[in-house]
Amino acid sequence: MSKNLLETIQTIIQILNDSQIPKSNFSSVLETLAARFDVSRSFLLIYQTASDKLNPVAVNGLNAADFRRLENKVEKTIFRTVFEKGKVVIVPRLSLENTLKFLPMSETETSLIVLPIVLENQKLGVFAAEFLYRENSDLKEAKLFLSVVVSLIAQTFKIENAVSTERKKLSDENSHLRQELKEKYDFSHIIGNSGPMRRVYNQVSQVARSNATVLLRGESGTGKEMIAHAIHYNSLRSKQAFIKINCAALPETLVESELFGYEKGAFTGADKRKKGRFEMADGGTLFLDEIGDLPLPTQIKLLRVLQEKEFERLGGTETIKVNVRLITATNKNLEDEIAKAVFREDLFYRLNVFTIFLPPLRERKSDILFLAEHFLGKYERVHGKNLRRISTPAIDMLTAYHYPGNVRELENAIERAIIVCDENVLHGHHLPPTLQTAAVSDTVTKLTLSSAVAAFESDLIQDTLKTTGGNCAQAAILLDTTERIINYKILKYEINPKRFRK
Repeated sequence: MSKNLLETIQTIIQILNDSQIPKSNFSSVLETLAARFDVSRSFLLIYQTASDKLNPVAVNGLNAADFRRLENKVEKTIFRTVFEKGKVVIVPRLSLENTLKFLPMSETETSLIVLPIVLENQKLGVFAAEFLYRENSDLKEAKLFLSVVVSLIAQTFKIENAVSTERKKLSDENSHLRQELKEKYDFSHIIGNSGPMRRVYNQVSQVARSNATVLLRGESGTGKEMIAHAIHYNSLRSKQAFIKINCAALPETLVESELFGYEKGAFTGADKRKKGRFEMADGGTLFLDEIGDLPLPTQIKLLRVLQEKEFERLGGTETIKVNVRLITATNKNLEDEIAKAVFREDLFYRLNVFTIFLPPLRERKSDILFLAEHFLGKYERVHGKNLRRISTPAIDMLTAYHYPGNVRELENAIERAIIVCDENVLHGHHLPPTLQTAAVSDTVTKLTLSSAVAAFESDLIQDTLKTTGGNCAQAAILLDTTERIINYKILKYEINPKRFRK
């Protein structure tokens, strides 16, 4: 193959590699063939499975009217024959090819080479090139060259199909994950049936499908982030991004650049432009946790975004407009922060459009058992345990505690208990010391050896009575003791067997 042909092939490879969508450059390939290989006309036709027809995707040397004629009559031409048979056809004199008489013929006789495009035994289409007719020329070199071109076109389809398949796979995975998140944060999956939580559910369902700014207030560990997720994934923006940032977790010098982004050279180390969280959340929801810890200078800029829906990146002059639904959360008393002049009053009123107060766990005692059972199922899977239930004394201990850390503390207590538990029932002695001794709530001042043994005995007897449905005789057999001793212990520890009867 001559140097000129090799250079032409190199140019075609470059053309196909230069675009993220290689098929969009097929016309450039045909133009290159016309300029560097003396191809007077060329045709690229791709098979469409849905219509079972060849579709001209790129043609060089035809005007619009001739192109439409080709579209209408291509199924009755030599192009279809080559596609069906899958073999190269050389037409020495194009003027003698009856199936292409509808195309305008040049004054000078031409020849036509028609090649099938096949990839891994799959027929993709047809490529044809028209050359000046030369007497006694077998067109072998032209055929060889065009075979290479057709191979490159076929590989382009292979690459694009792979990219398309991967893109579809990622899209499907993304949709699947979004659906999982939507199901995970569905209202029905939020644990709790107490009066305070029912009020929260009602408020969330009211505000979710609006675009109103939401302020979540409550102590640490009450589930503000979970409620923020629930609002987003049940809103009209559920298919868009949910971006979150903890304002207390970032140094004061970084908060502004994280929220609004920065331009290249804005400060030392800013070697390229970076989008901020507001830009990343455009069209979706931005959740600002611990909004009460936001520095005052950043509060001013946030106020402008809420009012004008626009901002500039750090070190930039371009005004960027965004469409973001804002959800904020705090465990601070913002009214007190305003009085201390550490939180702007005008920003507070901008954020305080729809406020939801999340109750502490001590005010929703009836939810503790539901939450404990939920965490039991969650962490026994995580740690490979098989716990059937929580013992009655353990439940009593869980419900008696006041939980300064709220739901997060309960979750940690259950996980810790599961880790240390080597039985199929979670007992009181598996729970953390703070729950066993109630040291934080000052309900027990000292735990002696005799009181610890008594507590363990009482716990064990109550758990066994629960298993036997309050039958003392069966409980004695299970504990390998006598019924007299069991009855003595029941009286000693003031246990009521009737409580466990089914």
